[in-house]
Amino acid sequence: MGKRLIIIGGGAAGPSVAAEARRRDPSLDINVLEAGEFVSYIS
Repeated sequence: MGKRLIIIGGGAAGPSVAAEARRRDPSLDINVLEAGEFVSYIS
C-alpha cells in the first residue's frame, strides 16, 4: 500500500496543499475532507 495524505478542510489552503503534495509525490493517495457544501479548487 502506498502513502496516503488526508487533508482536513476544502477552503483555499486545502486544495493548494493537495496540488503541492501531488507535485512532490505523484504516487500519493490524496483525500480532501470538507464538511461544508462547497470545495475551493484551482483549474
